Amino acid sequence: MFKGKVALITGGASGLGLEISKALASKYCNLIISYNTNEKKAKELKKELETKYNIKVEIIKCDLSLEEEINNMVNIISKKFKHIDYLVNNAAICIDSLFEDKTKANFMKTIEINTVGTFLVSRLIADIMYKNKFGSIVNISSTNGIDKNYPMSIDYDASKAALNSITHNLALEYSPYIRVNAIAPGWVKTENEMKNLDEDYIKSEEEKIYVKRFGTPSEIAEVVIFLLSNKASYINNQIIKVDGGMY
Repeated sequence: MFKGKVALITGGASGLGLEISKALASKYCNLIISYNTNEKKAKELKKELETKYNIKVEIIKCDLSLEEEINNMVNIISKKFKHIDYLVNNAAICIDSLFEDKTKANFMKTIEINTVGTFLVSRLIADIMYKNKFGSIVNISSTNGIDKNYPMSIDYDASKAALNSITHNLALEYSPYIRVNAIAPGWVKTENEMKNLDEDYIKSEEEKIYVKRFGTPSEIAEVVIFLLSNKASYINNQIIKVDGGMY
């Protein structure tokens, strides 16, 4: 199903994006992985996946807050690949701080990357997909953008609520050839997400989850793979919560 296809994963060299990249590689899908800061890690991942699965992996530095870098990334992709079949908009930042310490600069940086940058990537890649009359896009949103409120993450929450709206609009704009969905994970055990949480806070949050634990990156990646695949061919314009049942 994925063999010979091409997928772009933004922020695909670390955290949840890393797990998504590995999951797609295991299906023998060729990958374009964007990264922003950790070139060494991206190069190591490229070598690992190409060796293990005999696929083509392209890594491209791209700061999603800079439109010129987004345009450059898409130009590189257009020259090296005849088609793009899948897009996973995973790259995002979260600048948590006390509500009273929130600044315009932090707020705008979060919106620029999580919302505007994701929109620009989606529009450019979807235009390529539409010419081939085939494509599937999955946006990585968050339950924070639906019904989980954390004032210390108000800028992040707002960016993900906006991403949900973008998902609906893209699904309409690029119908009938491109399916656009989003998943909204709850708590997931990624390195970035866990490093600033103490044990008592983790336990208190786990008590709010019906399955009484945080999710794993592989559990999220499996949902992404499903939504990208033809098995989900009649699923479109949806925001799907993946949070273990959380109240």
